[in-house]
Amino acid sequence: MHDIRLIRDNPQVFDAGLARRGLEPLSTEILAADAALRALQTEIQGSLARRNEASKLIGQAMAAGDKDKAEALKAEVADLKATLPAKEEAEREQLNALQDILAALPNLPAADVPDGEDEEGNVEISRWGTPRIFDFKPQEHADFAPALGLDFETAAKMSGARFAFLKGQMARLERAIGQFMIDRQTNKAGYTECATPLMVRDDAAFGTTQLPKFREDLFQTTDGRWLISTSEMSLTNAVREEILPEADLPIRMTALTPCFRSEAGSAGRDTRGYIRQHQFWKVELVSIVRPEDSDAELERKTRAAEEILEALELPYRKMLLCSGDMGFAARKTYDLEVWLPGRQLSRDFELLELRRLSGAPHEHPLPPRRCEGQ
Repeated sequence: MHDIRLIRDNPQVFDAGLARRGLEPLSTEILAADAALRALQTEIQGSLARRNEASKLIGQAMAAGDKDKAEALKAEVADLKATLPAKEEAEREQLNALQDILAALPNLPAADVPDGEDEEGNVEISRWGTPRIFDFKPQEHADFAPALGLDFETAAKMSGARFAFLKGQMARLERAIGQFMIDRQTNKAGYTECATPLMVRDDAAFGTTQLPKFREDLFQTTDGRWLISTSEMSLTNAVREEILPEADLPIRMTALTPCFRSEAGSAGRDTRGYIRQHQFWKVELVSIVRPEDSDAELERKTRAAEEILEALELPYRKMLLCSGDMGFAARKTYDLEVWLPGRQLSRDFELLELRRLSGAPHEHPLPPRRCEGQ
């Protein structure tokens, strides 16, 4: 959520950042709500101070034998006590209204993020490897993987669409890839492996911007907890509401966990195969660093992901997303788009984001499409 102090100090800069996200200026509305909140807070503080002062004066008046003054002061204190709850409720409502505005706004893009409305504005930074040329027409994974144990029909019987039941070689392959990634990130990239909860409460989901923006994309349990859509929700909250000694930084955490997404609004997109599933495995990378180190950490983290693809000999290109195509909480995002022979187009490997709480075309130059999940 945006820091109101930064908006007070630089409203024009804030509005300029929103404009790059395709939003209208909002600093005037936000600052008006902030001013109303601060006025209520000042009024409450004044009432509390006067109540405390009058309470002391009652004792002095009684000691001086001035009963009339003491009674008048008692009446004033009683009136202050009676009116405070309504003022405090008004303050809570105004605070919630201001926080709702701020929480619904995306992060502001970094200065080096290109402007653009959608993926057409993304910029290719580099590419690695050469897409293979086959002497036959490559199949999509949804066509050949069922013979290896990728079973959608069995999963549909028990869970419905967008689930998979993996057997034999496919189950082993998924486990092996996940193990390879987590071992690589811990042994070579210096991340600490974590085993995190798969369910979190509202405050944890809000702290990683899953709420309120992506409520429809999450699954909620009957007791109000949320199934994680990424272990970032658990990893980031490991240091929430803590003041960390600078000597402890950087903190780098990784986890291999099941993740759950409802894929609300994705009807008709990637309906075939093992993409956009409600349940999937993902290796997450989370870094806790000083703000002035965040740009360098993003580059380091991106390189850690690139090395996975290179070790697996998967050709990819590195894209810098434009302001209109970044995720809600991102300040800067790289996509690593991997070549899929069966589709003859690129598909993202992972979204790597910087947050503050942030050559020649392919042989088949079709537009890239996105799929999260490492």
